[in-house]
Amino acid sequence: MVLAMKQDFFGWRVVAGAFVLATFGWGLGFYGPPVYLHQVQEQRGWSTVLVSTAVTVHFLVGAIVVANLPVLYRRFGLPTITRTGALALAIGVLGWALAREPWQLLLATLLSGAGWVTMAAAAINAIVAPWFAVKRPAALAMAYNGASIGGVVFSPLWVIAIDGLGFPAAALVIGGGMVVITWLLSSLVFSKTPEMLGQSVDGERVSAATAAALAPSRPIAAGGLGRDLRFVTLAAGMALGLFAQIGLIAHLFSLLVPALGEQLSGVLMGAATAAAIGGRTLVGWLMPPGSDRRLIACASHVVQIAGSLALVFAGGHVVALLVVGVLLFGAGIGNTTSLPPLIAQAEFDKADVARVVPLIVAIGQGFYAFAPAVFGAIRALSAGDAALVFVAAAVLQALAMAAFGVGRRR
Repeated sequence: MVLAMKQDFFGWRVVAGAFVLATFGWGLGFYGPPVYLHQVQEQRGWSTVLVSTAVTVHFLVGAIVVANLPVLYRRFGLPTITRTGALALAIGVLGWALAREPWQLLLATLLSGAGWVTMAAAAINAIVAPWFAVKRPAALAMAYNGASIGGVVFSPLWVIAIDGLGFPAAALVIGGGMVVITWLLSSLVFSKTPEMLGQSVDGERVSAATAAALAPSRPIAAGGLGRDLRFVTLAAGMALGLFAQIGLIAHLFSLLVPALGEQLSGVLMGAATAAAIGGRTLVGWLMPPGSDRRLIACASHVVQIAGSLALVFAGGHVVALLVVGVLLFGAGIGNTTSLPPLIAQAEFDKADVARVVPLIVAIGQGFYAFAPAVFGAIRALSAGDAALVFVAAAVLQALAMAAFGVGRRR
């Protein structure tokens, strides 16, 4: 509907392209590794520690690359980096499938980890941001929803494709298709800019009052980003929220199975993804210009904390509370990724946003790479008591709220 309304404004085509890119990026680079891990273990008989380390390396390498995306974009251009990243991701996933020695697996993770972040959060922001100002929350919400769709589509697709074709052939077919589509998008869509097409941001003139409401009034603190309270608290809030989220999601399915069984647990996990899409879309479209986006981020975490507490009170067997808890927690999943870049837009100058967003994403990714292992340790230390896992998630999200609150404009 939006595309039909704005046929003359190319920005909505960019959003559609970014949506597709995010679907592939998260489908292969984020939701894929758990499936790859299982396949490698089954086929090679390697230890859980070894293969889990490969997943951690995958995310840590991505964190290093995403922190340097602005430099790469300036030197080679966004379309070239996007194409190269897609090719690296495809080769890396094929490497997961073909690895016969541990060192080959770790080499594959370097490629997959470096490639997927050129199609992930910071990259999507870099693609969409030049086209939108007032409507950026809605535009980014639509584009980031591709990440959730990536989980819905690719989690079962990988299982079906591997079962039917084998891991190497499935990796070749899916990775090859991704490269072709990404190559076309980079050439036909992402290579365009508003200036090139003679179009205005948002497709229309922005009023002076609205522009003033969006414009940040404070420069970067003396000493750089590391001494700027806005940046430090924004990075901390995003990292803590993602750590809680990734850690809980990694173990949630297995925690639900005793009460719901595998089939219903899978359905409920899919419902959490649907809730994530709904929560992100609702916030993106209803958030007014000039609103305190840190408070909105805190409100999203309150909803997730309520979900975690519902899971605690479910005691592992009250089905209604398990369903409510998963849906409430899921409602905030998308906002944890999409709101921090929007906070950066409201608090930093345009030139600084291009540095801030990749850095906060890199810090968050480097932090959450260890979340599944830490939450696994909590489960082990608590002798399987699921309540402590949910409490840990709630505490971390409360700390994220505190970080966002400390950095609010006075």
